[in-house]
Amino acid sequence: MALIEFKDITKTFILGSEPVHALKGVTLSIEQGEYVAIMGTSGSGKSTMMHIIGCLDKPTSGEYILDSQAVQGLSEDELAVVRNQAIGFIFQQFNLLPQMTALQNVVLPLTYAGMPKSQRISRGEEVLKLVGLGDRMGHKPTQLSGGQQQRVSIARALANKPKILLADEPTGALDSYTAADIMKLIDDLVAGGMTVVLVTHDAEIAAHARRIVRVKDGAVISDEINSGVKVS
Repeated sequence: MALIEFKDITKTFILGSEPVHALKGVTLSIEQGEYVAIMGTSGSGKSTMMHIIGCLDKPTSGEYILDSQAVQGLSEDELAVVRNQAIGFIFQQFNLLPQMTALQNVVLPLTYAGMPKSQRISRGEEVLKLVGLGDRMGHKPTQLSGGQQQRVSIARALANKPKILLADEPTGALDSYTAADIMKLIDDLVAGGMTVVLVTHDAEIAAHARRIVRVKDGAVISDEINSGVKVS
């Protein structure tokens, strides 16, 4: 069975008194270890897809199965557990807590998961070294460059050993040189077996993925293997 499976997923929002159909019967499967880019312009529905994949929102109708578990029937507390254990998030705006060091930011999800302090510190140091920040663990976000801050956020996303890494415009706040550096890191994680779903409007960023799903007006308009994968 697929790791991520959408079956005829719809999502409708009410703005004022008018319904907005953000997703219109999306069916999609993503296997363990795949590198998939969900691509579309603003308002296409790609961010809504990411929110549902990441258990940040529920579909209006249809069935979402994550790692053999039906998601739509879960309570908010159960969804929070799934997010903490199965999914790592990387955002365009790094969402780091400014008063905390890089290490403290990274171990925060482990604190919520109830991991003992010594194990949290050990795992936090491990993933910060993995992303090339072994010498920046005690630095606060304001003492780090944009690329370094995004590396901290990637380390934080990896801390709980998630099955899926969701990256929402991960290079949107970075210059092109730093963006290439971050994409190389994500490419390396995929090479190590990580399942990555990348949400972007940028064709150059999407070109890193092995499969590109294009979304328009709430529907999947193409789903293709990327034969010209961009090498970082």
